[in-house]
Amino acid sequence: MGRLAMKKRKIIRIISRILFCIYMVFLVYFLFLSDDFGRNIGRGSYAYNLIPFQEIKRFIFYWDTIGPMMSCINLLGNIVAFMPFGALIRWVLNRRVRWYEATIYTFIFSLEVEFIQFIGRIGVFDVDDIILNTLGGFLGFIVYYILLLINRRSERE
Repeated sequence: MGRLAMKKRKIIRIISRILFCIYMVFLVYFLFLSDDFGRNIGRGSYAYNLIPFQEIKRFIFYWDTIGPMMSCINLLGNIVAFMPFGALIRWVLNRRVRWYEATIYTFIFSLEVEFIQFIGRIGVFDVDDIILNTLGGFLGFIVYYILLLINRRSERE
């Protein structure tokens, strides 16, 4: 690997780590500190859903009653919120990460978030959130990988 390529990788790694830190600050705020997005639901009590796809189905089947905005925020928000995690994890760890590793890291991180919410009685421990967050991390990795392939192809031309 040439000197210029090494310098470029180092710059990308530094920028990625800075972006990851900024992402984590926003994530912590929205998941634990903000009163928006259902943080006040379950506050002071132990609220949980352990049945896979129960809440996902509810948001899809009762779309009209719940409202499209709330349904989108819950379903797509959980996916989109964890896409940066899947996309940036390779640069944070400073090693090659395969799709299944990024998915496992996202799953573990999401599980930790849900446990903190449960123990801290902030929001609801929801297995569906773990499913959607893990899907988001996987999709984030896929987007990163596609962009990486496009970049490599353009560098060869």
